[in-house]
Amino acid sequence: MGPVPADARTAEAWRSFGVRLRQWRRRAGLTQAQVGARVGYDHTAISKLEHGSRRTPPPLAGRLDDLLGAGGDLLAACEDAGAQERAGGARTPARRGPLPGEPAGGELLAMLPPGTVLPVSLPAYGLVCPVHGRDGCTVPVLTDVIALHAAFCALDPDTSPRPALDHDTVHALTALLAVCLRADEERAWPGATAVVERTLHAMLRWMALPAASYQRRLAPLAAEYAQSAGCLRLLWGRNGTAMAWLDRSLVWAAMAGHVGTEVAALSDMSTLARLEGDGPSALAYGEEIRRAAAGRHWAGAMSDLYQARGHAVRGDAARTLGHIDRAWSQMDRVGERDETEAPWLSVASVRLRVESGAAGALRDLAAATGDRRYALRAVGAAGTALGLLPPGMHSARMLFLARLADAHACAGDPAAAQAVAGPVLDTTEVNPATLLGQELRGLHTRLAGRTDRTAHRPETDDFVRRLAAVVR
Repeated sequence: MGPVPADARTAEAWRSFGVRLRQWRRRAGLTQAQVGARVGYDHTAISKLEHGSRRTPPPLAGRLDDLLGAGGDLLAACEDAGAQERAGGARTPARRGPLPGEPAGGELLAMLPPGTVLPVSLPAYGLVCPVHGRDGCTVPVLTDVIALHAAFCALDPDTSPRPALDHDTVHALTALLAVCLRADEERAWPGATAVVERTLHAMLRWMALPAASYQRRLAPLAAEYAQSAGCLRLLWGRNGTAMAWLDRSLVWAAMAGHVGTEVAALSDMSTLARLEGDGPSALAYGEEIRRAAAGRHWAGAMSDLYQARGHAVRGDAARTLGHIDRAWSQMDRVGERDETEAPWLSVASVRLRVESGAAGALRDLAAATGDRRYALRAVGAAGTALGLLPPGMHSARMLFLARLADAHACAGDPAAAQAVAGPVLDTTEVNPATLLGQELRGLHTRLAGRTDRTAHRPETDDFVRRLAAVVR
């Protein structure tokens, strides 16, 4: 729910939405505080929406529409305002919200991990060239990529003549993102964020140029970079700026018509909201996935998974299990068309995502309800996800192992939990703020809080102390 851009037509569109919201609220006989309480926001937020000073996300507009019985009027007004804002993007700078500061400069080669090897061609690591798509294209050699990246980042729209965005630059930037994502996955490499965000700040300048051809060519890749930056911030526990990059990704993905990137960003937003304890927003983002990619089985599976996780932390077993069952059903109907729309499915299959997401939801449900049956199902799903994980994905493997260990703890088997999580502590440096750190914190809570005799064996007590040292 970010601030409204300053251009007059966009501001007027959001003010018009606010007027309709106020009319429908009054017609329903509700105060701003009552509306806010029912949709999970403070009354001051509703006031800002009615005055048109804050943008209303589509999921929130849908909930307001349902609550006030507007019959689709509020949702339509929100969509109109969003369309007006996107249409104004070619005339106004793309930068709107509070974004992370640009990392310090320096030669790209020094910022990359030692031994970096570029992909020879695209697609690579689930990323396709925005110019040539799945037809494939050649990536420049590393020395040329460094030079092309330096020229791209050196753009100053106030003083430079308008440059050309050639195909080699697009190929270089796409390959560079693939390198960063692979390096972070294989080595949990923090430097990936700096490279991605430095490139993103340059993209912000390029996207602000008054030239539609630049935006059409760069928007798909810019959306991928912004979603990746948001995901990296999220994985490393830097939630304060993750949402800003993800919001930017949605804007550019809509401009490019890239449904896969839009779904990936909404998925990360749902995760972020859940981690921040905002259950209603986590569910709303999960629901929005289905609307953003209507009729796609892969998106339906993702939507159900994120809704399952939102309901699980609230202990709602019926809705959690219903969404998991629907996700498994959608998974069985995924075909070739899905891989075309969401290239990242070629890296981590829909089945892997469904099994890992189901494991997380069932574990959360077991923790919320104390029911061992859900924990045992979580153990099975987590084990299946580990078996599906491709070689080399070290970060994901450690995360899945921690989740499996926590499922064992919820099932009342601390010895199995210790056996599974032990290698994670032995081989990985754990940052308490990361997603892995948060998974291990949950495991520590479960093991430290047990009252049965097995929880107080010397080896279990030692392991609990080790966990406490890395998660606090």
